[in-house]
Amino acid sequence: MVKLWRCEICGDPYVGDSPPENCPFCGAHRGFIKEAKDAKVNFDVQLNETDLANVKKALEVEISNAEFYFCAAEKTEVEESRLLFKALGKVEAEHASIWRKILKMSKEKVTGNDECSVENKSNLKESHDREERAIEFYTEAAKASENERVKEIFEALIEVERDHLLLSEERLLHLSEERLR
Repeated sequence: MVKLWRCEICGDPYVGDSPPENCPFCGAHRGFIKEAKDAKVNFDVQLNETDLANVKKALEVEISNAEFYFCAAEKTEVEESRLLFKALGKVEAEHASIWRKILKMSKEKVTGNDECSVENKSNLKESHDREERAIEFYTEAAKASENERVKEIFEALIEVERDHLLLSEERLLHLSEERLR
């Protein structure tokens, strides 16, 4: 039976027989996807100084990462990587949208303005480095947060960024194995 599902991290709806393994918009894991009627989604939160600074920095990180991925999706010479970078760019843009909702800012379209390479391996390495930095920052921000909703979002996005990190690691490993043959 088709149902309406909603991600409790980004708030976006999804129609399907069952909840997806990951939110198709922000990548949050299945545990955050509930039937829409049962989903608890709140972006109206009070931020102390620390949370405000961390949320603003998170927005900058996500915009920068989305721009990098959209750039790489246009320039990378390997078709599969272009598709991967396009998908990652959409997810990172959705993460930026989450932080804009928390900050009560209007939506802005993210474009591919950040620097990237035409060389696939270089973009995969940059992707890996960006994801590591995001995970490190989000881990510290989650620990420092006194707001349960903000902490929940940081922790959910850590899981998503770890998924992204694994994608880049797998592809870099595959490139290394190809060179050894």
